[in-house]
Amino acid sequence: MKRHLLLLFFATTALAQSPKQPLRRADSFFGLHFDFHADMADTLIGKTLTEGMVDSLLRLVKPDFIQVDSKGHPGVTSYPTKVGYKPKRFEKNTLKLFRDVTARHGVALYVHHSGVWDNEAVRHHPNWARIKPDGPADTEKTSLWSGYADSLLIPQLKEISDYGVDGVWVDGDCWAVEPDYGPAPVAAFRQATGLPDAPKQRTDPGYFAFMEQHRTAFKQYVKRYTDALHQHNPRFQVASNWSFTSFMPEPVSLPVDFISGDTDPLDGANRSAFQARCIAPQGKPWDLMSWSFGYGWSDRVGAPKPAIQLCQEAAQVLAMGGGFQAYWTQNNDASLTPWAFETMAELARFCRARQSFCHKAVPVPQVALLYSGVAHRAKTTGVYKFNADLSGNLIGTLNALLYNQLPTEILMEHHLHGRMAQYPLIVIPEWATLADTFRTELVQYVRDGGNLLVVGHQGVKLFENELGVTLQETTRPAAYFGIDNQLTGTKATYQPFEPLPGTRTLGGVYKQRDLRFGAGPLASVARLGKGQIAGVYLNVGEDFYKRETHVGRSVIGQMARALFQPQVSVSGSSFVHVALNRKDGQTMLNLINMAGNHANRAVYSTDEIPTPGPLTLTYRTAQKPKRLTLQPENRPVSFAYKNGEVSFTVPTLAIHSVVVIE
Repeated sequence: MKRHLLLLFFATTALAQSPKQPLRRADSFFGLHFDFHADMADTLIGKTLTEGMVDSLLRLVKPDFIQVDSKGHPGVTSYPTKVGYKPKRFEKNTLKLFRDVTARHGVALYVHHSGVWDNEAVRHHPNWARIKPDGPADTEKTSLWSGYADSLLIPQLKEISDYGVDGVWVDGDCWAVEPDYGPAPVAAFRQATGLPDAPKQRTDPGYFAFMEQHRTAFKQYVKRYTDALHQHNPRFQVASNWSFTSFMPEPVSLPVDFISGDTDPLDGANRSAFQARCIAPQGKPWDLMSWSFGYGWSDRVGAPKPAIQLCQEAAQVLAMGGGFQAYWTQNNDASLTPWAFETMAELARFCRARQSFCHKAVPVPQVALLYSGVAHRAKTTGVYKFNADLSGNLIGTLNALLYNQLPTEILMEHHLHGRMAQYPLIVIPEWATLADTFRTELVQYVRDGGNLLVVGHQGVKLFENELGVTLQETTRPAAYFGIDNQLTGTKATYQPFEPLPGTRTLGGVYKQRDLRFGAGPLASVARLGKGQIAGVYLNVGEDFYKRETHVGRSVIGQMARALFQPQVSVSGSSFVHVALNRKDGQTMLNLINMAGNHANRAVYSTDEIPTPGPLTLTYRTAQKPKRLTLQPENRPVSFAYKNGEVSFTVPTLAIHSVVVIE
C-alpha cells in the first residue's frame, strides 16, 4: 500500500512540475518577434545569449509565443543547419537554447525564415534564380519554377520542426515575388496565351495574364511547402507573411494555419488600423506585428518607440479582434536587448488588460468599405506588391471614415457576396472597375433597401443610371471643393454632372478659393428602389490620403450620414476611432485615442499622446441595457435611456477603452 502511495506521490509531483503546453496560434493573443538576418560574417552567434536572458524575458513579459531568427534574406542560417548555408562557426546552438527555455515556460516558439528571398541559394544555384526582364539572373529572389522549395526550403524547415519548434513565419514571400523571365515561365505563358513574347510593361499585351500566372505559381509553391511540413509534423504551424492580406486581396485558398504581417514602422497607428481591417474578415486566426522602432526606408535610421506609442498601434489590432505582436531586432550574435524588456512588459500589460474584451470579438456590421481585388489587380503593377501610394483611395477613405467615428470594416468581394444586406452602408472608394456580377449585386442591394456611397470621378461612371444624374462627356481638374461653405484645395479630377429630377446635390467644386466661382456640385443623393445611392464626383479619399484636411474629413462624414444613422455617435473630439463588436453575447464599444503626431512621417518616436475628453456618446438600441462598464478600468458608467438611445459620457480617453454594454 505504501509503495502504491509513493508511486502516486511521485506521479502527481511530476505532473505538477511538468510545463504547460504552449498555446496554438489560433488561441494565442500576445507575442514577440525577434530577427537579425544573419550573414556569413556572423561567426559569434550565441556568444552573449544566455538561458538566463531568455528566462528573464519570459518571466517579465509572459508572451504566448516568441518568434526568433532562423534565416533572413541573406540566406544564411542563424543556427547550425545541416541543410543549406551557415557561418563557419557558432558559439552556441541558439535555436536549441530558445526551444529549451520556452519549453520550460510553456511558451510557443516560431522561427522567422525567409522564403522566396534567399541570396545564398541563388549564389550557389544560379539556376534557381528568377530571371530579370533584361536577361540577368536575380541575385536575391528565387524562381517559383525552380527546385529551391523542394531542395532547400522544405528540408530546412523540416529540420527546424525536428527541434520541437511550433511553427514558422515565412518572411520575404508573396511581397518578394518578381516577374520571372526564365525559360519555364515564359514557355508556360506562350502556351497559355499564344503570344510570342512575355510582357515586360503594364501596357504590353498579356501583362495581366502573366501576373496571374505568377500568382498561381506562388500559391502552388506555398501549398507545396505547407503540405510537406504538415505531413512531416501535423502540429507544425505555418504562415506566409502578408499572404491573404492587403498584399493579396483574395479568398484564403491555402492550408496556412494563420495569417500575419508586419505593418509600417512609421505612421504605425493609422497603418495598423488599415492592415488589421484587411486581415480580420479572412476567416483564419491572425495577428499583426508592429515595429518597436520608427525606421526610415530612405535614411536607414531607426529610433526606439516608447510603450505609449506601441500601445496606440496595438489598440487598433485589438479592437478588430486580432492577436498582436511587436518586433525587436536581435543583436548579430542572436542575443536579445534586456534594456527593452520593460517596454515589452508594459506593452504586454496593456494588451492583457484588454484580452477578455477584445480577442476574437466579431464586428457589428455598420460601414463596409470595399477592397476590390478585381480593381486592385487592374491598377497595380507586379505580382503581390502593395504600394500605399497606389492605394491612397482605399487608405484615405478609411481614415476619413474612422476619424468621423464611423465603425468601418474593409471587405473584399468574397466577404460581401451574399451578405450585403447586413450592412447599413457600403462604400466604393474610387475603384475604376468592378466585376459585372458584383456591380449587379450592389445595385440589387440598394433596390432592396441598402445604402451605397460611390466615390471618385471614375467610380461614378459605373453607376451613372442608378445615381440619377447625367454625366458630362469630359472631366476636368478641380481647384477647390467643399461643403457647408468651407473649402479646401485639391488636384483631383472632377466629373461634372447634371442631377435628374428627384436627385439632390451636396457641396460644391470651385474654380477659385471663393464661393462665388462654382464649377458644379460635389455630390448627389438619390432614391433607388427602397434604398439610396450617393456619388462623390472627385477622388476625395485619395485626396485625404495625400493631404489630410478637416474639409475632406467632413465631406466623407456628411455623405455617410446623409445615407444612414450609425449605431454609435461620438462628440467631443475627432481624434477618436470607434469599433463596435460583439463577444460572449455582449456589445463591446471600442474607443481608440488617435491624437498625437504619429501621422507625421518625420516623427519616428513620440512619448506623449494628448488625452481627449470629455466625450459624449449615444448608442442606439431597442432595449434598455442592464449596465455599462468602462474596461479595463472596471468603472460603472452612468447613462440615460430615452427613445431607443443610450446617452453617456466618458470623461477622458488615455489610449483605448472598451464600453461593455450588457
